[in-house]
Amino acid sequence: MKSYSAFLRFRPGVGPAVSNLANLWPGFLVCIVVALAATFISDHHGGPQLLYALLIGLACNFLAGVDRVMPGVAFCARTGLRCGVALLGARITVDQVASLGIATGLGIAASVVATIVFGVLLAKLMKRPQVEGLVSGCSVGICGASAALAVSAALPPTKENERFTLLAVVGVTLLSTIAMVVYPLVLTVLDTPARVSGVLLGGTIHDIAQVVAAGLILGPEAGETATIVKLFRVALLVPIVAVIAVLYRDRSNTSVGSRVPAVPSFLLWFLFFVILTSLGVIGTQTAAVASDASRWLLVAAIGAAGIKTNFADLMKLGWRPVVMLLSETVFIAAIVFAWAA
Repeated sequence: MKSYSAFLRFRPGVGPAVSNLANLWPGFLVCIVVALAATFISDHHGGPQLLYALLIGLACNFLAGVDRVMPGVAFCARTGLRCGVALLGARITVDQVASLGIATGLGIAASVVATIVFGVLLAKLMKRPQVEGLVSGCSVGICGASAALAVSAALPPTKENERFTLLAVVGVTLLSTIAMVVYPLVLTVLDTPARVSGVLLGGTIHDIAQVVAAGLILGPEAGETATIVKLFRVALLVPIVAVIAVLYRDRSNTSVGSRVPAVPSFLLWFLFFVILTSLGVIGTQTAAVASDASRWLLVAAIGAAGIKTNFADLMKLGWRPVVMLLSETVFIAAIVFAWAA
């Protein structure tokens, strides 16, 4: 019996766009269900939404053998991811970044770059591929799981890169959750001023949701400062991923005539949304909708990536990636605490 998508493909008057949609929708539905389940668990029982999506996706790995499902899953894992990263730009304005001041901005930028370099050196020391140092360093230095996914999207698409990226997502999410609880307690004991506390939290915690939560524990001033510092780190995603894309451009296994662009298009869209938000074209409510859409796309993308990955393959990576992520987390915390405290 012919499938529904095959029926549409050969039905007179039905164009290729409708045919492609019919081919993708089973995978779309699976990823939507995973995202809804992860969101429900997170909203009702607490915990990181992205981590739940990844774990549910890994549990649904048996769907990787279903030909009808995989085209939509692959589309969500790659195109949906890039759309989610692009929409992150709607959260950021130039005024927010400028409000930090030159000294704070340079200090945060230096700590991010130093963490990435440290990640690459650590990967070399531990005899791991250089790309693992980049993914882990960027995820810790910039914005957690979102950065890991964005950097991975700019690197050559290999099974090894996908596996390490998923492990990095798990690691930075767990470490970020621990930091959300521990860092405010430490800052309270040290009686750190609110603005300094905000800089420390925004400059060290990986994921933005945990930054906001940790900042609000210490009060509104610390929460606002932490959020702005964190958004500045997110803004650094564009130049850093662009540089990585250029460096690895010639290493991608692409055929003649399909050369990888110097700057991935999703980064240009990211900048476009930053400009629109800065000019006021995108209002507060629209920016909030774009932010929610970005989160949903990233949740669906990480769920799709989990479906594509066998849990046993993740375990083959061993203990070294865990040590890398933990070491990089301690490294950036030490740097930011050293110059900001």
